[in-house]
Amino acid sequence: MEFAGNKSVITPEGVFIIGTYDENGIPNAMNAAWGMQSDMGEITLMLARHKTTENFEKTGAFTVAFGTVDTMVISDYFGVETGRKVNKIEKAGCHVHRSAHVNAPIIEEYPLTLECKVKSWDAETGYLIGEIVASQADESILTDGKVDLGKLKPIIFDPSFNVYRVVGEAVGNAFRDGLQLK
Repeated sequence: MEFAGNKSVITPEGVFIIGTYDENGIPNAMNAAWGMQSDMGEITLMLARHKTTENFEKTGAFTVAFGTVDTMVISDYFGVETGRKVNKIEKAGCHVHRSAHVNAPIIEEYPLTLECKVKSWDAETGYLIGEIVASQADESILTDGKVDLGKLKPIIFDPSFNVYRVVGEAVGNAFRDGLQLK
């Protein structure tokens, strides 16, 4: 059955929280859904012009935190408010500290953050490619030194219903379960 319109139903769409500093060192955050790992140690995001894009054009750096069940309200707020009018970090009651590796804030309420240098940015197309130079993970989301998605409880954006959904349980073993058909 065909459904009306051309609205994408491509999933999953991550909930990426992009942190930057402006020229005065004031932290800002925005919520972006269109992104992916594009190479080992690299993330690509598709962004329209925002205060965030102006910020990383000046600093050459940004952080990416992952929206979670526990940070859903803050994450959504970072997407419905503009940093041009409000200090979103302050209004949301978030705590930040400067990344040790790049000139960008780490928002302490998020348990997983990537610290990135701008590798390339094309304002015309909106493609931002970041080199991941370090990752910060809270001990509470680690199992055997690895990020455990079951503990992280990341959320995704569902464009069909404009809701957030939680990434669920493991249902198979990559690079193993398909071998039975080989």
